[in-house]
Amino acid sequence: MSSGKRIETYQEFVKVHGLLLAATGLPESLYQQLFQKLSTETFDGGNYFQIEPCEDGRQRRLLLTSDFMAKDSNVFLIDHAWTFRLSDAYKQLQEVPGLAERMAALMCVDIDINLDSEANILPNGVEHEENAKPDVSHILESEVREAKEKGNDTLRWLELDELDIDDDMLLSLGLPNRFPDLLALSLCGNKINKAEAVLQEVTKFKSLKGLWLNNNPLLKNCDGELADALLKELPQLEIYNSTFTGNYGGWALRFCAGIYGKDNPGSTDDTDCPLKNVSFLDLSDRNIHNLLNKAFSPVQLPSLSYSNLRGNPLEQNSVSDLIELLRGFPCLRSLEVDIPGPLGGSAIQILEYFPNISELNGVTASKILEAGKHVIDSVLLPRLPEWTANEPLADRIISAMWQYLMSYRLADEEKIDETSVWYVMDELGSALRHSDGPNFRVAPFLFMPEGNLASAVSFSILWPVQNVQNADECTRDFLSGIGEDKQRSARLTAWFHTPENYFVQEYEKHRQKLQSIAVKPPTVQSSQTSGIHHIDRRHPLHVYTDIPQVEEFLTHPAFVITNEPKDADIIWTSVQVDEEMKKATGITDQQCINQFPFEACIVMKHHLAETIQKAHGAPKWLQPTYNLEMHLSQLIGDYYVRKREGLSNLWILKPWNMARTIDTTVTDNLTAIIRLMETGPKICQKYIERPALFQEKKFDLRYIVLVRSMNPLEIFLSDVFWVRLANNPYSLEKSSLFEYETHFTVMNYRGTLNHKNTRDFVREFEEEHQVKWLDIHARVRNMIRSVFEAAAVTHPEMHSPTSRAMYGVDVMLDSSFKPKLLEVTYCPDCTRACKYDTETLSGGDVAKGSEFFNNVFKCLFLNELSQVRPLGFS
Repeated sequence: MSSGKRIETYQEFVKVHGLLLAATGLPESLYQQLFQKLSTETFDGGNYFQIEPCEDGRQRRLLLTSDFMAKDSNVFLIDHAWTFRLSDAYKQLQEVPGLAERMAALMCVDIDINLDSEANILPNGVEHEENAKPDVSHILESEVREAKEKGNDTLRWLELDELDIDDDMLLSLGLPNRFPDLLALSLCGNKINKAEAVLQEVTKFKSLKGLWLNNNPLLKNCDGELADALLKELPQLEIYNSTFTGNYGGWALRFCAGIYGKDNPGSTDDTDCPLKNVSFLDLSDRNIHNLLNKAFSPVQLPSLSYSNLRGNPLEQNSVSDLIELLRGFPCLRSLEVDIPGPLGGSAIQILEYFPNISELNGVTASKILEAGKHVIDSVLLPRLPEWTANEPLADRIISAMWQYLMSYRLADEEKIDETSVWYVMDELGSALRHSDGPNFRVAPFLFMPEGNLASAVSFSILWPVQNVQNADECTRDFLSGIGEDKQRSARLTAWFHTPENYFVQEYEKHRQKLQSIAVKPPTVQSSQTSGIHHIDRRHPLHVYTDIPQVEEFLTHPAFVITNEPKDADIIWTSVQVDEEMKKATGITDQQCINQFPFEACIVMKHHLAETIQKAHGAPKWLQPTYNLEMHLSQLIGDYYVRKREGLSNLWILKPWNMARTIDTTVTDNLTAIIRLMETGPKICQKYIERPALFQEKKFDLRYIVLVRSMNPLEIFLSDVFWVRLANNPYSLEKSSLFEYETHFTVMNYRGTLNHKNTRDFVREFEEEHQVKWLDIHARVRNMIRSVFEAAAVTHPEMHSPTSRAMYGVDVMLDSSFKPKLLEVTYCPDCTRACKYDTETLSGGDVAKGSEFFNNVFKCLFLNELSQVRPLGFS
């Protein structure tokens, strides 16, 4: 089926799409139905599902409208509303008619939730007058009348919320005289500005148990002082502004248990409604410092089976005291606590303390132990989109889209596409929210109606994996197939507010470990390894190479090019020489090869960072770097710490082993960072948001390092280095992050290459910034030396007497002209080094491009130094 003939039968469909169908996980019983719907382009989801808003309109969810849908009983087609390469996203939103509006509505960012309504609308459509104030006296009369109707002789619970009560009105109301037995007073959302007014009136309520002043102006300036003054005058106050005071007791617990409220305000002695029948008690976010309280005890709460203690510091209690207290509740089976928190750092550890607990943070104990989870939660709050009032629609979509995107990568018989395709499912598909126990499954599917990739159309397919009832929410697992071994709990941070403290704790441990490292560097030798020579020194050394520049420009009489690897003295190749290649070509261990064993420790980005961190910890010349396959939790913690401290959170994600900035992204969006893991293993590195600029443009520097030996360490720096310039002026505007020619400098393969002679660049840079380049160059030399020292210390297995190599080291300068390491490249592209004659920094010598490889080979194989300098100690 490769001739382009349209698929007409089910048998042809399965023959062409068999592998794709198997990859989706779709049951075979649904293949025939899928074929029929694809052939007729049947999108019938609207007959079975309904989309409705939730989370105050900031999300949507999908509900089943049919009476019942059995597991594996139906399959639905989902269209793709937007398909794009990441680099094209911003441009498409600006240029494709209607796309931004549709995506904004789909992602619920088309209304500005941050703007307050200018007018309050009454049910009949009549607006309040701007300066009209409610009749508080009328409200008070109504409250008294209502209390008497309920059989209460005196008013004990009074709510005067959002009535525009200011300081003068509070004093004029005379509340203590009118309601001397008040137990609870709420004045939330008013205009009280002076602590003196509150103290003068409220402290007259000697029996007051609860006081709410939330959202009043006075709390911005004097809340702590006011709280102390109130507690001094009101010794019975148990709840202040929704949090527990140090005097909390039975009244506060009864309020949280739902026993006390406006209809039943309680009494001063708390004996009328005992706690013995309370089984459910939510004490979350009450700012409780000491849980050891005579009211919160197994004696008072013998039936307690569920307790939520989240958001309380409990710092006045030791872990052992808390464990002893909670173990005393005979019926306690479900517990919610911060993890990490006062009870410990992991879910497994907490379950070991409480063997009778069957559910922790909404997840069954058996599931936690089975999965080996340390951070768990079934009630994580969704990460809803945020934006500022004047933020452009395209910017809102770029931030919000990461919660909706899915991706795939195309491949044909010859190669796999280097760049992933991202897509957003249509409104129905995008309304599916996450669940760890989903009732539906979604998979991308490429339909090839003519049997070839040229005719392919992408869809997603949806089918039930559980029985679903009418009005049930339809969900999918956003991390299907990803378990804790692949950091599932941390990756959920893309969609949910996971416990920040856990990740901050992991980051702090990581940071302290790096700061404690101090490895003594090896001794650097200038010239110890002897050169290599043919048995008959009159004959040249034979060189096999697959690199055109070497073949063209290696003209020194001591070397001659050969086409047979097995006949060569020196193998200089751009591909890895492994055992399989040696066997196929006849290469032996006695031949010199331009690569060192285990050199992946510096030429693969994740290994390079690991090598440096093992040897030097966290040197200033290496930006904070995380291997996302291993250290996602630590990265998330670093992100949260920076956010709390108001620091820049711009990061760059780089594939482990891709060149030319393929699949490289710059973002400040934590959800984007996590989702980008799906397109292949990456490091995440703190972006240098304030680099040194050259004529307002970003640049980096490519240095050539020659390594003759790893033990002793013999390294040399070529006099030839070159500058790589971005084409556009540097910017941190959000839209610019998608502009390759603004943030990246490698223009050999994309964009327009603007060559700048090294000496001209140095002269103009010195004039622009009033600096001495030789000072910068000295710092660069020291940094490069430290990189290879790290490799020698941490990977002694790199040494090989028959290895010689050339590496490209890419360096950027920050705004203080300090070097930052970007990466180390094996067998770097030296086209420019061969093409251009360059005036060197020292003495005005000219490094001729035609002599570049002659100088490299003389250094590595003849021990002759010409326009290269040893990287010894200065």
